Amino acid sequence: MSLELWLVYFLAALGLSLTPGPNGLLALTHGASYGLRPTACTVLGGALGFLVLIAASLAGMGALLAASERAFNIAKWIGAGYLVYLGVRLWRAPAISIFPGSGQQARKASRLFRQGFIVAVSNPKGLIFFAAFLPQFMTPGVSFFVNLAVLGGTFVLVEIVYELILAGLAEHLAPGLMRYGRWFNRVTGTAFIGIGAALASASK
Repeated sequence: MSLELWLVYFLAALGLSLTPGPNGLLALTHGASYGLRPTACTVLGGALGFLVLIAASLAGMGALLAASERAFNIAKWIGAGYLVYLGVRLWRAPAISIFPGSGQQARKASRLFRQGFIVAVSNPKGLIFFAAFLPQFMTPGVSFFVNLAVLGGTFVLVEIVYELILAGLAEHLAPGLMRYGRWFNRVTGTAFIGIGAALASASK
């Protein structure tokens, strides 16, 4: 891939990352509730999920999912169901109590990592999008792993930086959110439920 084409891809990846989505919202929510350092696990989980989606798209899974109505609907309902589940849990959660440095307040790293990964990887629209988007930047004759390293690595790094910035901003604002922690949970919970409902009603 030429430097010029890579720069175009980088800008496209940046624009895609800046588009509001469930992983950005999750990083924002976890940043406010647990602080930046624990939320890094959420962000890394999401990054791995995106890398899996990109690898699957490069391998042709996105095209297969786009061609199969049944497979798409199954994946869609799984992803939508998980987002709604997260939304309901947030809605019912008590007001946030923020002690970023306390291990008692932060969830286990593995649990945060798993949530970030599942939210990223359970979106079939993302898989189809990457299947349509990435071929425009693939270099003919280059191996799968090189394309994955360049295309996947670039997007994942952009996404990690963006989500860490969101989490850091949320941690900074967290003391003020403590007054309205219950409402913060309800607003973000409603957003997750809304995204899940939008995914459930989406077509290919």
